Amino acid sequence: MAETQDLVLLHGALGSSSQLYPLAVALRSRFRIHQLDFEGHGNAPSRGRRFRIQHFAENVLELLDSAGVAQAKFFGYSMGGYVALSLALEHPDRVDKVATLGTKFRWNPETAEREAARLDPAVIADKVPEFAKALTDRHVEAGGWEKVLGSTAEFLRHLGESPVLTDETLAFILQPVRVIVGTRDNTVDVEESLSVSRAMPAGSLTELPDAPHPIEQVDLEALVPVLFDFFSEPPPSEEDV
Repeated sequence: MAETQDLVLLHGALGSSSQLYPLAVALRSRFRIHQLDFEGHGNAPSRGRRFRIQHFAENVLELLDSAGVAQAKFFGYSMGGYVALSLALEHPDRVDKVATLGTKFRWNPETAEREAARLDPAVIADKVPEFAKALTDRHVEAGGWEKVLGSTAEFLRHLGESPVLTDETLAFILQPVRVIVGTRDNTVDVEESLSVSRAMPAGSLTELPDAPHPIEQVDLEALVPVLFDFFSEPPPSEEDV
């Protein structure tokens, strides 16, 4: 009987581990699932420092160490995919494979400002009160959803000025990476995702027909087989990389 493999699920910006629970249930027949809330999100209190990719990566390393996991596979949704690939870049010995979904990789000041401008609590509460209610319930232990939005807006602006992942750094990620994008994703498009997948030596792309960006609206019956197939593929030979 094959040994159960460790798989870490990473949530996106404004999110929490609870959003990935249905996916965790669907995957746990084949994997030992690990989840966490990034600091300042969900049930993880702020540590009094700004949201940064490297800080979220530290949260993941702490999770691995506390669970006694030397190396794991990773699924990262949206920002979680960015964190997973930054971990693959900086700590390659801890990362076996990475699958991302709906992750935007191309950040610049203009893109970051556009996204940050959408994170106005007053506008969200007025225009999309159901989303405000979901955020309120999600981030009680993190100091409140308004604080999460403010910290995320600052984080995006910083990422726009100093992106961690570029074509130059992506070229050093040697682990197999599957970039997954929905064809109705309004945060990142197929063209950008394809470009990023090609920037990595062992990168590949999967399109999910008609899938939007919100993870809650993604058809798990379409996503889960992609993950099972990718994570069970043998690693490429040195000649393939």
